[in-house]
Amino acid sequence: MFNKVLIANRGEIALRIQRACREMGVRSVAVHSTADADAMHVRLADESICIGPPPASESYLNQVAILTAAIISNAEAIHPGYGFLSENADFAAMVEDHGITFIGPTAEHIRLMGDKVAAKQACKAAGIPVVPGSDGPIADEDEAARIAAEVGYPVLVKAAAGGGGRGMKVVRAANELASAMATARAEATAAFGNGELYLEKYLAQPRHIEVQVLADNHGNVVHLGERDCSLQRRHQKVLEEAPSPALGPRTRARIGRLAAQAVARIGYRSAGTFEFLYEDGEFYFIEMNTRLQVEHPVTEMICGLDLVREMLRIAAGAPLGFGQQDIRLSGHAIECRINAENPETFVPCAGRIAEYHAPGGLGVRVDSALYAGYRIPPYYDSMIAKLIVYGPDRNVCLMRLRRALDEYVISGVDTTIPLHRKLLQAPPFIDGDYTIHWLEEFVRGED
Repeated sequence: MFNKVLIANRGEIALRIQRACREMGVRSVAVHSTADADAMHVRLADESICIGPPPASESYLNQVAILTAAIISNAEAIHPGYGFLSENADFAAMVEDHGITFIGPTAEHIRLMGDKVAAKQACKAAGIPVVPGSDGPIADEDEAARIAAEVGYPVLVKAAAGGGGRGMKVVRAANELASAMATARAEATAAFGNGELYLEKYLAQPRHIEVQVLADNHGNVVHLGERDCSLQRRHQKVLEEAPSPALGPRTRARIGRLAAQAVARIGYRSAGTFEFLYEDGEFYFIEMNTRLQVEHPVTEMICGLDLVREMLRIAAGAPLGFGQQDIRLSGHAIECRINAENPETFVPCAGRIAEYHAPGGLGVRVDSALYAGYRIPPYYDSMIAKLIVYGPDRNVCLMRLRRALDEYVISGVDTTIPLHRKLLQAPPFIDGDYTIHWLEEFVRGED
């Protein structure tokens, strides 16, 4: 096992990784911008190094600064968390080239799955069902029009690189195709430096289902069930739960088996997540995330594994200490992403935390780096906490989550806690009867 790990991230995920390291006897190195000098992950790390000014481009995305920090601190490995450089193949390769272990998959697999077209082709070859559409980048409008006519409108024009809804446009009729492609290409070029587009059938009322996998360097692969991430606003997840209320045991086992087989076929290592659209009993692959997911705690709660610990062990060369037959999923878990945003307008709200009280009790977990007096900087993502609740079944979990949300106190800034309270009173959510479009409609209805 490593003696020292540098954590190339900030906030709750940096703190989450630190905790796993400490429980394993591994020293941690925190990196931080000048805006994060008083952050909790800096305070609790064994060592900390300032890597630049507040803008992420000059600090948390500064590959040379992070690598230099790892070298001067004698860190043997770097854990990238999620976001920032976590899926940057060039960074992963540079880390490995300097004799430091990248805690994640190989640069080749990050690069493969970062290209949505290549990922789709690889997964299709591995037996994973994909959404009907183009087999590769669209050459021109004529090819797009031909494919759209074959699969039928509406269709979705998507950027081959990137995510988060950028470079993605729904086209409901042939006369909208040209302008949608031009807009998507411009957005993709600006956001990702890659204007390539592909086209696929637009599913009207799907759920967003993802499957967590773990694989080591010795050919061992397991899946840890699925998460339902259908509650989204502007393609950003708001609440996740595991298992999905929409799947039964046979369906769960089938899609998990397919994901594990695909991982084994491509020789992937570390934690990874297959994301699917699920409609009318059918799964359609959309992408694979080659990193730890924000919502990984709900999987941990129902399977009893520490995913960060497993990533560290795999990166150090250890085999998985369990097989698929040892994985037992039990109970139900829900995660609420708490953002520093106005709960109605969703405008980000930076500022000083006046009061902070986290909920507790049986089955309640809070992943956050907040504390009273902390000043939320305006430079980074607005997510400030994750409230994760577990129960022996979904009904108990819902009741416990309502209680935990009522206990949660964050004053001084606006948060989305009121939105989550409203969600838990909505009959479609209570019944588990929702799709990826439901939350947008719910928010508009609240307006």
